[in-house]
Amino acid sequence: MSDDQVMTIREMCDAFDVTPRTLRFYEQKELLFPIREGQKRLFTRRDRARLKLILRGKRFGFSLEEIRQLLDLYHVGDQQRTQIEKTYRIAQERLDDLKRQRQQIDQAINDLEEQMEWGERVLAEMTQKQNAAE
Repeated sequence: MSDDQVMTIREMCDAFDVTPRTLRFYEQKELLFPIREGQKRLFTRRDRARLKLILRGKRFGFSLEEIRQLLDLYHVGDQQRTQIEKTYRIAQERLDDLKRQRQQIDQAINDLEEQMEWGERVLAEMTQKQNAAE
């Protein structure tokens, strides 16, 4: 398939591992703009590029509203400078959030491991006392 050809909803689902419901949802949220032929939706090269960016943004934890705003900046007319700058700012905030979450998860793992080690020691002592009493 050349880049200029359109794709059906099934082809989009297969290519991007999404459901038809997901594509319709993104269309409803004005993130995708497929060509409508009756009930049929045909997705252009632009839709494919937008979906790729939407899925990447979701994977990074961007909200759909943030993604929509970033996609809308594509046509500002400054060779995407505004879009890239805003994307960078949002990405930096998200990265900072993820690093904070990772620190919290690392601490929770350490705390849980310590509690499990304590539990192992207590159980071992109880087993020793029980064996000695028998």
